Amino acid sequence: MADGRNADLRIGPKLAIRGAELLFETSRAGGPGGQNVNKVETRVTLRFNVATSGSLDDRARAWLMERLAGELTASGELILHASRFRSQARNLDDARERLAERLRNALVRPRTRRATRPTRGSKERRLTAKRHRGEIKRGRGDAAE
Repeated sequence: MADGRNADLRIGPKLAIRGAELLFETSRAGGPGGQNVNKVETRVTLRFNVATSGSLDDRARAWLMERLAGELTASGELILHASRFRSQARNLDDARERLAERLRNALVRPRTRRATRPTRGSKERRLTAKRHRGEIKRGRGDAAE
């Protein structure tokens, strides 16, 4: 990416988040890295407001608000921190990719379960197994006396 900050983020074939809706902040990352850690702001914090996003239609917004409820702030913002890499550009790409993956996974709708009835054969097998198990247990009482 030439300029990862303003580029649109492709989520799926029909959905892309406009780059202007993604807010980035940088800070100094902790952990090992020598003097680089103390001088350079390589940690990237990515903020995406699900509640006010113009890229999402009402249905997708409501679904995401429900699915990501535990991860959103009170104002409906999803916040990701990326500090795996020593370069700001790589952390920026990492944060964008993690956001896209999180949104892709959250947008997947679970298949509705269709109620089915057990077959006659499966009922008979279950009852036969129960009778057999009962006979085994009844047989234990005689052996103990």
